[in-house]
Parts: sequence; C-alpha cells; structure tokens
Amino acid sequence: MAASDTIIDLNQKALRLLQEDADKIEKLIAIQMENLTTRKCPLYEEVLDTQMYGFSRAVDFAVRTGLVVEGAGKLLISQLERNLAILYEALEKKEE
Repeated sequence: MAASDTIIDLNQKALRLLQEDADKIEKLIAIQMENLTTRKCPLYEEVLDTQMYGFSRAVDFAVRTGLVVEGAGKLLISQLERNLAILYEALEKKEE
C-alpha cells in the first residue's frame, strides 16, 4: 500500500469516527429531550454544551493533525448543529 493510500484511509477513518460521534450526540440529546419535561432545563443545555464542545475539540484535533481538512471539519459541526436544531423543533411541535 502506498503512503498516499494510507493517508486517504486515515482521513476516511477519521471522518467516519467523527460522524459516528456526531450520531451518538444526536441520539443522546434525543433521549434526553424525550425524558425531560421542559426543553429549557439547565441539565439539557449543559449536556448539549458539553457534548458540542467535546465534539468541536475532537474535530479541531483532527483538522490540526491533518486527518481531516478544515472544510470537512466545519461541515461536520454545522451538520450536527443543524440536525440538533431540527430535532429540537420536531420535539417542540410534538408537544404542542
């Protein structure tokens, strides 16, 4: 296997792992939102903030090490933020 193939494999693996982490965060937040009586709960907001901070740090690390290009890293974060916003809106409508 050539060095360039190894780099591509590492890049793909890094992106896949980060996407799996994003999926786990979405599931965690969905479960919390289903179980909380109010979406303004400080616990929900703290978990969301903590998870998003940790995820953004993992993406930053992957970008700084060259495993993920900066644009792809920003895209992962923005997709997660957008998906969480959609989830939040859907659960809000469900309560109405």
